[in-house]
Amino acid sequence: MGHEQDKQHMQIGAVAERTGLSLRTIRYYEEVGLVTPSARTSGGFRLYTEADVARLRVAMGMKPLGFSLEEMRELMEARDAVGDQGVADGERAAARERLASFQADAEQRCATMRRRLNNAEAFAQTLQAELDATGPA
Repeated sequence: MGHEQDKQHMQIGAVAERTGLSLRTIRYYEEVGLVTPSARTSGGFRLYTEADVARLRVAMGMKPLGFSLEEMRELMEARDAVGDQGVADGERAAARERLASFQADAEQRCATMRRRLNNAEAFAQTLQAELDATGPA
């Protein structure tokens, strides 16, 4: 067994436990090409590495911000290109620009979510104040 096979592999259940994602979601991300298991056992069970788990965490971060599957795929491709020393400098620079664009977009989406959360919390406080003012039933 070579060093490449010595990498720590996890089965899907362990990955689900570590990420909090359901087995169904992990399999779905595989179906749509976002995160492909690094290997399979002889019995066909999916095996994941730390890098695969990191990709799942990227998808987890993008989903609540409303990024589409296509955007998730594009971001992962850009991340791969930025980290790949075999990629031409021009291509790596373009990938860094795409990452910077995603980062700015994510910041903007977070700001929108913060505003929505503030509005929701203010609404909940208003309801609580109304309950407090009317006393017990």
